[in-house]
Amino acid sequence: MVLKTKTYFPKADKEIKWYVVDAEGQVLGRLASRIAQVLRGKHNARFTPHADLGFRVAVVNAEKVVVTGNKTVQKTYFRHSGYPGGDKYRTFEEQMAVKPEFIISAAVKGMLPKNHLGRQLMKGLKVYTGPAHPHQAQTPEVLAL
Repeated sequence: MVLKTKTYFPKADKEIKWYVVDAEGQVLGRLASRIAQVLRGKHNARFTPHADLGFRVAVVNAEKVVVTGNKTVQKTYFRHSGYPGGDKYRTFEEQMAVKPEFIISAAVKGMLPKNHLGRQLMKGLKVYTGPAHPHQAQTPEVLAL
């Protein structure tokens, strides 16, 4: 007699759980990989690869994230205006001066699935400059890195 195990599927009525992360002094890649794990739900026993389990992350002090080595001058961020020859490049330093929230969100986005689920999970990431965030009503838990 062969026993078959049933695959666990989470219920549709998921409970939203918020985490808050302080990016001050954190290395960008290590911070982004930990955030991506939490957004996917890999830290939880009921992880399901094809589902959003309801984990949300708010990152504060985005302007105080650090990178190692010479990445401050060598790492570039690409965007395009939509017109021919409209390539725009910014170094890490320039991007930090203009929009530091983008740096963390771009790093996390690169570590999530490149499909509908990844886009849905990105909606659960909120990045803020400074120590304040508007998610106190959700009683976020501090995520230790």
